Amino acid sequence: MTEFATANTLANPHLLLLLLVALAVEAVVGGMPLLFRIVPHPVVLTGKLVGTVERRLNQELRGEKARLVRGFLVVVVMVALAAGAGYAITGIAHDIAHGWLLEIFFVVALVAQRSLYTSVRKVELTLRAGGLAAGRSAVSHIVGRNPDSLDECGVARAAVESCAENFSDGVVAPVFWYALLGLPGLFVYKTVNTMDSMIGHKTKRYLSFGYTAAKLDDVMNFAPARLAGVILVAAAVFVPMANSGRAITTMLRDARNHSSPNAGWPEGAVAGALDLSLAGPRNYSGKVVKDGWIGDGRTKVTAQDIRHTLYLYAIACLIQIGIITILLMTRLTAPGQLSREAQTILHTLNGLKNLL
Repeated sequence: MTEFATANTLANPHLLLLLLVALAVEAVVGGMPLLFRIVPHPVVLTGKLVGTVERRLNQELRGEKARLVRGFLVVVVMVALAAGAGYAITGIAHDIAHGWLLEIFFVVALVAQRSLYTSVRKVELTLRAGGLAAGRSAVSHIVGRNPDSLDECGVARAAVESCAENFSDGVVAPVFWYALLGLPGLFVYKTVNTMDSMIGHKTKRYLSFGYTAAKLDDVMNFAPARLAGVILVAAAVFVPMANSGRAITTMLRDARNHSSPNAGWPEGAVAGALDLSLAGPRNYSGKVVKDGWIGDGRTKVTAQDIRHTLYLYAIACLIQIGIITILLMTRLTAPGQLSREAQTILHTLNGLKNLL
């Protein structure tokens, strides 16, 4: 029991080593799309459960207070299920030979490094080759706004904003919560984030029922969003067309202009780094969100700006890996910190290297 608890503490070598391996694997294979064409993805299963419960409990005939309470209870139950599943899988992984591969599998499945890059890159390529119609179709898969209301600059800006925001939501935050709490933390974060994307909208149907999910998502993204912004500022140092000084100034000045308390931080860093103006008024299924502008650069975003954003994003991912590596090396040099599991992982990886 002590060994199990130790393996789930902050910055434990076991977790950090698994995290590094998982990020390397995900950078190569992505989110295993071929596998998840055969079996349902964990996020898809979560979404189906949330959708079923929402249809049963969030009925318009009920008062707003009743819907608020029901939404709160749904969040409590879903978080408990996610945490329980995380602890159960971690326990199984510690009880079987090479069970750490199971942890790596779930981290690879739930961190969106490569898949985000691929999705945003597709918008750039289709916008260049197929024009506005193709660009609208591609961007509709990564943003919630109405693609039919976007011109070519709007499509490009939506792709840039999605890349910035999802660097925080899809990459930094899952890594943060896994490093902090292991699989239970990762599962809880992805469950809360999924609930927010489904029921956390400020519409008549979801305003009360999804209130708890939306607020909890804001809380869980508070630190990762700001960390993502700092990492993007650091990445700008290594990108020839970016300006790190302008990135940090814009982020600190304009992050509050976004309607989200968190999304403005990574978007502000990207806007400043690439001298763009992001956010501003946006159309979400007929509802116009009148945010202020983030950045004071060009509003006419182009496909080339998407490419520059992806360059910045790739460097930011490498910096995050560098931070994890430094934390791991710091922990490994501390007396008694190299757990039996970490030693097993290192020996196994060394054997695989020799085979290759």
